[in-house]
Amino acid sequence: MTAVSARSTLARREARRFHLFVSPWVIGFVLFSAGPILGAIVLSFMDWNLLRPPTWVGLANYERMFTDPEFWESIENTVQYGLGSVALGVSFTFLLALLLNQPLRFQGLFRTVMYLPSVVSGLATALLWLNILHPDYGLINKVLASFGIEGPGWLASQEWAIPGLVLMSVWGAGNTIVIYLAGLQGIPKTLYEAAEIDGAGWWRRFWSVTVPMMSPVIFFNVVTGFIAALQSYVLILVMTEGGPGNATMVLGLYIYRHAFVYFDMGYAATLSWAMFVLVIAVTAIQFGLARRWVHYEFK
Repeated sequence: MTAVSARSTLARREARRFHLFVSPWVIGFVLFSAGPILGAIVLSFMDWNLLRPPTWVGLANYERMFTDPEFWESIENTVQYGLGSVALGVSFTFLLALLLNQPLRFQGLFRTVMYLPSVVSGLATALLWLNILHPDYGLINKVLASFGIEGPGWLASQEWAIPGLVLMSVWGAGNTIVIYLAGLQGIPKTLYEAAEIDGAGWWRRFWSVTVPMMSPVIFFNVVTGFIAALQSYVLILVMTEGGPGNATMVLGLYIYRHAFVYFDMGYAATLSWAMFVLVIAVTAIQFGLARRWVHYEFK
């Protein structure tokens, strides 16, 4: 057997293995995701309240969406929440990962404690943060009061409701910390040694070695964080129900309200496609900007 035929046989074998391992996902996607996606497309052109047969209305739902002020308000709230939660979450968890990567005593215990909030159920997290952010007896305002600072109204205030939800979003970021730790431990120590020999201080080593080497990991967490934030609504539903005064009415919650409160399934399907377009647009922008700051290799 020649070397070319051997490589060809190996390539076919690897291709068969690839198709074998990916087939469960493909089958699951076709059976459980592709059907609902196609159904949502058709449903977005219909008027259906679950109690009577759906009727075709054409582009009426889309015309209604573009002229709906609450829809645009929900888009604004969603973008604000996404920007805030991703900016705070990515930077704060990166800092925690840097600290947890240090060779300290009880390192395993600290890592476990930081990861535990991510396995707490959403309802428990919501109830916990309702008490933390309470304007009268909440933990944050009590700490501020001990320094003579009057705390804001948080979830009871239209100005501070979104910042309060952003603080809450960092609570369950244990998975992001684990990803950062994996990336930090994959940086070759020789790069730090070479930088130290060149006289680089800790800040220069961090900025010129750690950040460039971690930029693909940071980019991954930014993209997945935005996708998750733009679709968030469960904890917001439990904590604020979109209030006060629609200040926290994000797009996911707006879709939920039209689908399962008003039973306006056609309009809810239309809003769902608006969310899909929003996620795709934000992700495309991030991939476009990534060329300027994400480094996959040193040249």
